[in-house]
Amino acid sequence: MTAQDAILAALALPLAGALGIALAGRVSANLRETVTLVTAGGLAFAVWQIVPEVMAGGRPGVTLAEVLPGIRIAFTVEPLGMLFAALASGLWIVNSVYSIGYMRGNAEQNQTRFYVLFAVSLAATIGIAFAGNLFTLFLCYEALTLATYPLVAHKGDEKTVRSARVYLGLLLATSIGLFLPAVIWTYSVAGTGDFTPDGILAGKLEGPAVGFLLALFVFGIGKAAVMPVHRWLPAAMVAPTPVSALLHAVAVVKAGVFAVTKVIVYVFGVENLFGAAGSEWLLYAAAFTIVAASVVALRQRNLKRLLAYSTVAQLSYVVMAAAILKPLAEIGAAIHIVAHAFGKITLFFAAGAIYTAAKKTELRQLRGIGRRMPITMTAFTIGAISMIGVPPTAGFVSKWYILAGAFQADNYVAIMTIIASTALNAAYFLPIVYMAWFERESEPPARPHGEAPWPAVLALALTALLTLAFFFFNGPVLELERQVVAGMR
Repeated sequence: MTAQDAILAALALPLAGALGIALAGRVSANLRETVTLVTAGGLAFAVWQIVPEVMAGGRPGVTLAEVLPGIRIAFTVEPLGMLFAALASGLWIVNSVYSIGYMRGNAEQNQTRFYVLFAVSLAATIGIAFAGNLFTLFLCYEALTLATYPLVAHKGDEKTVRSARVYLGLLLATSIGLFLPAVIWTYSVAGTGDFTPDGILAGKLEGPAVGFLLALFVFGIGKAAVMPVHRWLPAAMVAPTPVSALLHAVAVVKAGVFAVTKVIVYVFGVENLFGAAGSEWLLYAAAFTIVAASVVALRQRNLKRLLAYSTVAQLSYVVMAAAILKPLAEIGAAIHIVAHAFGKITLFFAAGAIYTAAKKTELRQLRGIGRRMPITMTAFTIGAISMIGVPPTAGFVSKWYILAGAFQADNYVAIMTIIASTALNAAYFLPIVYMAWFERESEPPARPHGEAPWPAVLALALTALLTLAFFFFNGPVLELERQVVAGMR
């Protein structure tokens, strides 16, 4: 299989799988879930077929159609996109295993629709990862929003539907009102929207216009959740936990920070943006989001809402790292996408397992639960210390590179933000860990036995191990991102 064939397969497999899941769901739940797992495995196989060529410096691509002169639907695989696609496709397998345990354990309705839309969402995610230009990125970005809306509204009650409308309305309003004008402006100024290592705006846009266009992109890409464009994320917590994992770890928010990073590197160009007056606001906006969201998380009493605001803060680590505009920080931005994915999916898996096994959602209900659900809470503890940035976890690696980049730039705002947010992370995660392991359970268990169904436990144990393993085995990711940095010089 050539790299071009693998790109086409990676785009087509989830869509074909969605059709297969819909047909299999009419036969039996076991067949439906088998098709889901086979599709997820096939997607990962196709995506990982491309890795060797990209690692060797190749940039394979395909063009599907030319909509207008110079406006193409095209896909090109570069290191950032390769990393995002490999991460999303791999975690879809784990999330599918978890979903089987969660959806069955909670007797959720409309399970076939759930698996179908999950597959469509992954197709859009791969499209975002491999997008070769701004037009393709925008189309796939919108497709992901539309595919995930029914997943957020899955439960169908009035409160859920109302929250899902906030999710859809805010993401569509920002993308159509800000992101689309930014794309059109870029095409008109640069004459192209194709992603190039040195940026396509270098020498073509100067002065305050650079900062204004950057603002249109950053706030238009609402999935990055930079304040004040963040309210969709806590609103989406009404969704089932596997959907929360999709939103926070596998696809949606990662699509946001990935798109912002890609725009900075391949549209503006790091060197061009570094010397542009009026672009420094991004670092301050990201720093404010990190600290403010961490303070809000500290005040939460519901576990999933706490994790939601934690995600808002952690996402802006990526944005802030990209805005530091130094090689080590750019590497840290990409690594944090991976580190946050492993740690946060573990935390959401644990929250869902607690709900499935004990029907507990509030922090005060977690006293002593570690004694009854030791595997789940061990995984939660690993995810929590990774969010704080404690070794030996993935979170330490990414924070190390971001902090090193901040010192490289003598950027004391970034340095102090990382220190303050690390303390706040510890302030809201460590009491949960202490409560779960060292206090007595205050409420009787909802079920006579401890852990959630085994597929859910298997999935969260695996992601917890990945969170630890990435601390020791991160060489391939570093090599990919060094290619990005080399292309910036």
